[in-house]
Amino acid sequence: MYTVTKRMEISGAHFLHLDYPSKCQSLHGHNWVVTVTVQNDSLDKNGMVVDFTQIKDVVNEFDHHLANDIMKDVNPTAENMAKWIYDRIPHCIRVSVQETEGNVATYEE
Repeated sequence: MYTVTKRMEISGAHFLHLDYPSKCQSLHGHNWVVTVTVQNDSLDKNGMVVDFTQIKDVVNEFDHHLANDIMKDVNPTAENMAKWIYDRIPHCIRVSVQETEGNVATYEE
């Protein structure tokens, strides 16, 4: 089994749609740390599970952008961002989105 992990730090902004009062409903920014893990029992014809650039291209959609614009009708919580990224990368098994030093959301099946 081959496993590849890519960790990236990106800067972006979002505001959350919540059913309770919160400062997170206002536009604010983060330096998100996104960690993507892909896995497969075989490699492609280039000797890769997934090209690191393909992972980077998906994650970089958020870099210096408003997550609300990228995710459209999905509330851009860290949890939803992790799932959004997961769904767009082949052979993905786990995505973690760290908003702050102590707050990390992970999606995996």
